[in-house]
Amino acid sequence: VQLQASGGGLVQAGDSLRLSCAASKRTFGGNAMAWFRQAPGKEREFVSAINWNGSITDYADSVKGRFTISRDNANYMVYLQMNSLKPEDTAVYYCAARPLSPLLATAKYMYWGQGTLVTVSS
Repeated sequence: VQLQASGGGLVQAGDSLRLSCAASKRTFGGNAMAWFRQAPGKEREFVSAINWNGSITDYADSVKGRFTISRDNANYMVYLQMNSLKPEDTAVYYCAARPLSPLLATAKYMYWGQGTLVTVSS
């Protein structure tokens, strides 16, 4: 397993969660990383991405101002801090690595982890 997401759970609206993604050195090194999510009955959607050194981040409009992506290159970790959670944030969250094109939000990614379920109750 090259990407391992964790940190999901059941929370109430307004609560916070931090998702973590542990990557292998080969998967992580020098690559942009991203978080996607897929809600029940919906297509997978982009949530956030970060470039290799953390100097560039991108967010879906629906999470801007509430979610923060970060990375720890020394430990091959990527995080997604999610604040002010809403019921519509309920989804399986996936981490991904190595975009195959320059635009992080729309690129296809080479590596995917298994998802972690986030459920936000109202």
